[in-house]
Amino acid sequence: MSVKLKHGLWVVVADGEKALFLRNQGDSKFPNLEVVQEMEQENPATREQGTDKPGRYGNEGPRSAVEETDWHRLNKERFAVDIADRLYKLAHRGAFDAVVLIAPPQVLGEMRQKLHKEVSEKVQAEIPKTLTNHTISDIESLLQAA
Repeated sequence: MSVKLKHGLWVVVADGEKALFLRNQGDSKFPNLEVVQEMEQENPATREQGTDKPGRYGNEGPRSAVEETDWHRLNKERFAVDIADRLYKLAHRGAFDAVVLIAPPQVLGEMRQKLHKEVSEKVQAEIPKTLTNHTISDIESLLQAA
């Protein structure tokens, strides 16, 4: 995988709760990623979101518990949809020609499924890593090494 850090390249660094939309104001030799936009979603652990104990089903014979909903995972999936929607709106108005997506594998997979064709065609690279808590210069270094 090679990433061309050309001027104007967009980089989206996301996880299940936070997304940074960055634009390279520099060039491939001296990248200078600047934050264009941030998205955040509060997504506490499922145990903090659940409301009741799991339900049961079966009136006769053995009774089985219904599997508890994984609210945390559902919120991550919903957030991936939000990111994909935002990227579509930006791509549609010509905000970027190329974008690099950086997210944990599961979030990357969700985003990939939700991306509009207009955005998919502009994806230059996908990097399956969690970098939302890294500094911008760490992200620049990783991209230069890629």
